[in-house]
Amino acid sequence: MAAQCVTKVELTIACTNLLDKDVGSKSDPLCVLLQNTSGQQWYEVDRTERVKNSLNPKFAKKFLIDYYFELVQKLKFGIYDIDNKTYDLSDDDFLGELECTLGQIVSSRTLTKPLVLKNGKPAGRGSITITAEEVKDNRVVVLEIEARKLDNKDFFGKSDPYLEFHKQTGDGNWVMVHRTEVIKNNLNPAWRPFKISLNSLCYSDMDKSIKVECYDYDGDGSHDLIGSFQTTMSKLKEASRSSPVEFECINEKKRQKKKNYKNSGIVSVKHCEIIVECTFLDYIMGGCQLNFTV
Repeated sequence: MAAQCVTKVELTIACTNLLDKDVGSKSDPLCVLLQNTSGQQWYEVDRTERVKNSLNPKFAKKFLIDYYFELVQKLKFGIYDIDNKTYDLSDDDFLGELECTLGQIVSSRTLTKPLVLKNGKPAGRGSITITAEEVKDNRVVVLEIEARKLDNKDFFGKSDPYLEFHKQTGDGNWVMVHRTEVIKNNLNPAWRPFKISLNSLCYSDMDKSIKVECYDYDGDGSHDLIGSFQTTMSKLKEASRSSPVEFECINEKKRQKKKNYKNSGIVSVKHCEIIVECTFLDYIMGGCQLNFTV
């Protein structure tokens, strides 16, 4: 019966109009999620990646959290400007926070609120948007992707490419669900293999459109689009190391201007596999017996 009172929820975070704490550039924000246990005790649940030079970040990393229907779960989302390599946030600039309950987020599905400072005053015009999505599918996609002959967007050196994956919502908008690492000075990059939940990538719909965009990373935040393509999980899962699935990376603006335009590079999916990641609760409910010794 207890299993029916809890579900997993995935939270997506985006911010707008953050305070600019950097001189000569923009803030490098990160979002940390804290949960209240009792009284004033807060503990860190997770944190997103750091987005460089952006006052309007859309964080690629999601927060996965258990939602207990009968409990009031207090959450705090803190935004920090990260300018060093230490894990401790006390030496980073504080950009604002939002305190709310998980129930408020889930009931709203998309919750947008202003950020406030530690003294309760507004953090400028900064705001945070949190989108909640129930995760019912524990299947995960493992992807291994390379590219070749990408367009060079840099005058000095070569492009610094990275990929962004987007899924399409019911109202036709595209939502970013994953961002790869940046590979410096390389027109033939091979990104690290990565995992993403099937639900996050395409709502677990094998024929749902997925948009992949390839960008040239720029330190000032003005990343240049190299090209993009659309596909589906049905197509991606055909990929294997002996027979990769390949896509032409198309830049529409460049194609309209250039008569002999062919493509802006080839993106090659070398491996795509769908696996099931069982949770601790899955093991227990499946009859797994644990022996614990102190």
